[in-house]
Amino acid sequence: MFYRHHPMIASAVRKGAYVSSFALLTLALSSFASASSDTSKPEKAAAGRAAMTTAPMKANGSGVVVQFRVDGTPQVGAATSVVLTLGGVTDPAGASLRLQTEGGLTLGAAASTVTLPAGSPTTLTIAVTPTADGIGYVHVFTTQYGATSATSIPIQVGKTSPAQSSGNELKQSPSGEKIRSMQVK
Repeated sequence: MFYRHHPMIASAVRKGAYVSSFALLTLALSSFASASSDTSKPEKAAAGRAAMTTAPMKANGSGVVVQFRVDGTPQVGAATSVVLTLGGVTDPAGASLRLQTEGGLTLGAAASTVTLPAGSPTTLTIAVTPTADGIGYVHVFTTQYGATSATSIPIQVGKTSPAQSSGNELKQSPSGEKIRSMQVK
């Protein structure tokens, strides 16, 4: 009888272990090599542009993933492009998008309400024109399955105001209390 510790059986088991290890290593390296050599054209085209920022999502929100990028440096009176990519639409009826501006921004010719199709991401480029220095916001409201989410995209025009940069300074009252002054809008 041959037992598992018999030299003839042990050599066959060792050979099998080497062969299976080699096959596993070859498979792992080939998939790694093909993944690293596959660079598509959109990735190369996007390499020269700024990266998209993904907006945070709440668990009870609409579920639409909002990514955005502000192209260029916003200047008063000049249109600035904001690129939006909206994905994660799973409702067969689609989702809706509503845009609104605040803080001295005007929305360009783009429609303020858009229907988003299910299954594929939608990319929109909107033009906003700042009317004054400071910070303005493009509010993006997405609705899907009856739930609505809001994302605010900040558009900074000019330098930050002194009130924003010195927000960490504490002043002391005559009675010795620490006071932090904040600008009211």
